[in-house]
Amino acid sequence: MDLLLAFKALILGIVEGLTEFLPVSSTGHLILVGDLLHFNDDKGKVFEIVIQMGAIFAVCWEYRVKIIDVILGLPSQRAAQKFVLNLIIAFIPLASLGLLFGSTIKQMFFKPVPVALAFIIGAFIIIWAEKREHKITIQDVDDLQPIDALKLGLAQAFALIPGTSRSGATIIGGLLLGLSRKAATEFSFFLAIPTLIIASLYDLYKHRDLLDIATDAPYFAIGMVAAFISAYLATKGLLRYISHNDFLIFAWYRIAFGLIVLATAYSGLVQWTVN
Repeated sequence: MDLLLAFKALILGIVEGLTEFLPVSSTGHLILVGDLLHFNDDKGKVFEIVIQMGAIFAVCWEYRVKIIDVILGLPSQRAAQKFVLNLIIAFIPLASLGLLFGSTIKQMFFKPVPVALAFIIGAFIIIWAEKREHKITIQDVDDLQPIDALKLGLAQAFALIPGTSRSGATIIGGLLLGLSRKAATEFSFFLAIPTLIIASLYDLYKHRDLLDIATDAPYFAIGMVAAFISAYLATKGLLRYISHNDFLIFAWYRIAFGLIVLATAYSGLVQWTVN
């Protein structure tokens, strides 16, 4: 085993897990960290797709009781059927736009400087959303109606632009639509399950010729385990945090992070990928 490659897999796994469900953009962080680690070639991008599964498993484990109840209730319980229908509806906008424009977006925006700009723009949207009067009309994810799910799905679709944050777009969209912080955050978690699983399997199929299972499996395993552990800790920490706080801290983090990337890019301190 290449110890340097194993170390890179560990670092990227931790970054993926810590950022996947926070409103700070896991894709943006992985692009930037992958760039710093010189692990940003085609194989590196496939690796980033695979380790998302570790983060997904963390959410599945955290909400295993809810997920099992929904699965068992699907044949007969209206609440379970509505819950799954809402997830399907919310998934459609991102899936449709991703199929239509995904390749173009990757060519144009999957680079450090565009990511940094998206970080900063997204931060100001969070600040604007938090400064508005927040009238809560939906307390729990089970109270969502299909039209609410569609609107949240449209919000999530903005995450096709790296640096925007899938969870951030869904959560802030939820706040603007009257969801409580807990409901918006939990729906972003649940919506991540079909979104990331389907996206990961689709990308893996497209890039299957780049994979060498015998060689790559140990590094994928390291990244997935690291992503699972860090994502599990991050989701529990986020739920505790939002019970008493707003999302402004993430906005200030995004601004600081984006400015650092821009400063290092234009000063030449870090030789980022050509922007």
